[in-house]
Amino acid sequence: MTLSASQCPKWNDWKWQFAHRIQTADALSQVIPLTEAEKEDINRCLSHFRMAISPYYASLIHPEDPQDPIRMQSVPMIEETFDCSNDLEDPLGEESDSPVPHLVHRYPDRVLLLVTLQCAMYCRHCTRRRAVGEEDRVISEKAFQNALSYIRDHPAIRDVLISGGDPLTMSTIKLEHIISSLRAIPHVEIIRIGTRVPVVLPMRIDDELLTMLKRYQPIWINTHFNHPREITPDSQRACEAIVDAGIPLGNQSVLLKGVNDNVDTMKTLLLKLVKMRVRPYYLYQCDLSRGISHFRTTVDQGIDIMHSLQGNISGYALPRYVIDAPGGGGKIPIVYPYVISKDDKEVVMENYLGKRYRYPQPKPEKA
Repeated sequence: MTLSASQCPKWNDWKWQFAHRIQTADALSQVIPLTEAEKEDINRCLSHFRMAISPYYASLIHPEDPQDPIRMQSVPMIEETFDCSNDLEDPLGEESDSPVPHLVHRYPDRVLLLVTLQCAMYCRHCTRRRAVGEEDRVISEKAFQNALSYIRDHPAIRDVLISGGDPLTMSTIKLEHIISSLRAIPHVEIIRIGTRVPVVLPMRIDDELLTMLKRYQPIWINTHFNHPREITPDSQRACEAIVDAGIPLGNQSVLLKGVNDNVDTMKTLLLKLVKMRVRPYYLYQCDLSRGISHFRTTVDQGIDIMHSLQGNISGYALPRYVIDAPGGGGKIPIVYPYVISKDDKEVVMENYLGKRYRYPQPKPEKA
């Protein structure tokens, strides 16, 4: 396969990119060199979890580096077939918080609406890999109307996060149907979209899509950059186009062993994000999904990274480090213990340099 915009006339056609995703070991071997043993390992992985890599994202792989961070996120590894006692089929307990199919209602004022099982690229660290990628299909109209009815019947829901799979792999017409139907519900104030398209299929961010989205403001988008090398002229153009359309754009990274689990890589990523007006939002501890234990770091590594970043880059460039609690407990912030001690007289704190400071507690007013 040709992995070059100059040699492929349809390179910038997102539908061509989606239709030509790399899905087999043989097809991948035309892009990066693979030994027969590596192809065999990939095929063993594919008996458990599907592979699909957009030609664009595959073009970012350094073919001679087996530890390339782009490759690690997209190409199956034999470690995905290893059993780990901590693995969970549904690590975030989404199914137990699903009152109707395709809808997760965990927090009082917001819901997660899963509208598709397909992605432009199936991330090897996907938390929802039990379902996503099993087949390329979107939510049926009957199932969507059922989810809409639930949202209509619960006026406390003011925020709907559209996710999947990746909603931006859907046709603009289908996506508009979903968004316009949500916008017609009076108590739905905010519509959010979770997507990795700006990273793995940036040509999808076109005028047709943005013109449609602007009709249904306020809309927010969160994307998913994990490594500085994913920030290219193409992905930068896509992100800047979203922001220029008046849509706030945030980023959710996952802490991945061997990909971004060091201060220098994370700092470079965060500064590049804010330079192109993407707000770092969350840094997730890697979930307990089946087949991704090789990506998990210790929680102390995440705390150390965030502690090292604190004070050394601007606050607006710092994401919140969280664990999405196994079993459905929701996102729990994990922070370095800056408060050394506190009592009714004072709070003793440590700053980013390790120096200690005291803040006096308010004195009780005299009667």
